[in-house]
Amino acid sequence: MSREDVFERERPRLTRVAYGMLGSHAEAEDVVQEAWLRWERAGEDVRDPAAWLTTVVGRLALDALGSARARRETYVGPWLPEPIVTAADADPADRVTLDETVSLALFAVLERLTPAERTAFVLHDVFGLSFAEVGEAVGRSPEASRQLASRARRAVESARPRATPAREEQERVVTAFAAACAGGDLQELVALLDPDVVWRSDGGGRVTATRRPLHGSAQVAKAILGFARRPPLGGYAADVNGEPGLVFRDADGVITVMAFTIDAGRIAEIHVVRNPEKVTRVPAP
Repeated sequence: MSREDVFERERPRLTRVAYGMLGSHAEAEDVVQEAWLRWERAGEDVRDPAAWLTTVVGRLALDALGSARARRETYVGPWLPEPIVTAADADPADRVTLDETVSLALFAVLERLTPAERTAFVLHDVFGLSFAEVGEAVGRSPEASRQLASRARRAVESARPRATPAREEQERVVTAFAAACAGGDLQELVALLDPDVVWRSDGGGRVTATRRPLHGSAQVAKAILGFARRPPLGGYAADVNGEPGLVFRDADGVITVMAFTIDAGRIAEIHVVRNPEKVTRVPAP
């Protein structure tokens, strides 16, 4: 197998690794392209191409993450990643699964970690690299890398749902949510929301969106019904980074992606991506 064939075999996974750290398709592709250039210059003595390439991508993504975080300090409102969307009725082989990427809810937790913690968690816990390989990417010893991943894991575990229901139950809740919004049913909507539900909306300052996270079922439900007062122009059920979600075009023509985290039968988190620059790859309703 040629070096180019080896790289192309690994490209999809490398792109997922870079996306999992950066939350940007374009930045992930830039990182993978730079990894290709380094692969070309590496010579023929690479014993484990998959591990070598993943480590290189991790190191490059860590560097890119520093620059990205500096830009996000001036970002308008909450920052959410570019969503990965597939229609809910798509071929199961085409569906995004959580072992292939990270959910929007997980990205919200990762944003609170240091770049090194985030890198260690994504490379080890999500993509299965050894701590020796993680250490090469973050410039730390294997033991230090283990500690980074452990701190990140504690943060992630503290934010996980207490009881994640089966997929069918998640879809039922999202369908009921859509019906309550369409019917303007405040009581039903509040019943579907966890009392401590969190709403995050990313408009990037380009379209209407809440500038701060909203908390609590009453506040979130009123905001949702205010947003849904003008019926959307079209929409569909979708998988959004492995979570049940909705995609619709609102009354102003803005494509909106919503992802839901369901905990014990209620909606615990809603992540809404409306920034037009982040939905260019989303199939339009």
